[in-house]
Amino acid sequence: MAKSAKRAWQRMLSGRRLDLLDPTPVDIEISDIAHGLAFVARWNGQTRGDWAYSVAEHSLLVEEIHRRKNPGCDPRWHLAALLHDAPEYVIGDMISPVKAALGQEYGEMDARLTAAIHLRFGLPAQLPKEIKAEIKRADRVSAWLEAIRIAGFSRSEADRLFPGQDELLLAGLEIKLRPPMETRAAFLFRFTQLIEEIDGMK
Repeated sequence: MAKSAKRAWQRMLSGRRLDLLDPTPVDIEISDIAHGLAFVARWNGQTRGDWAYSVAEHSLLVEEIHRRKNPGCDPRWHLAALLHDAPEYVIGDMISPVKAALGQEYGEMDARLTAAIHLRFGLPAQLPKEIKAEIKRADRVSAWLEAIRIAGFSRSEADRLFPGQDELLLAGLEIKLRPPMETRAAFLFRFTQLIEEIDGMK
């Protein structure tokens, strides 16, 4: 008798059942993403403040940085920046040493979820290399700022881990620590703004 295929289901608050091994766009809901990311802590929760610094808050900051660096680009790529860590709503935010220890399977799961999320919201399954690189640069700016302001790193440590930061770009950027429900609402609001902007260009 043949063995049945492995499945790894996650039931969402929306009622969707997401197969982590074979995710499909129809099982992706932005409400689930926003809720999950608002409760996932960056830096394994090792940050200063009365509230954890969530992946949703980080995503909002990365999108803001990406917009500052690329003000005239297609709004789809700003949406991609907002969603750059979206798979973490089900697989969590793991620090780099843990990801390295888990190896290839974690990366493959992340890639499958990313593709399904992108397709659900009208993005290409795989982003163009130059867009992916720009979002990664914005991500590193955010990580540098978080490291210094809330994660207990010295300036020299942050400069070594995330080199080449532009002081002018950093001016006025804010690390926000707020209750998860506020962050969730802000994430959904920004998502809606971007979708309306994208729809307005069609």
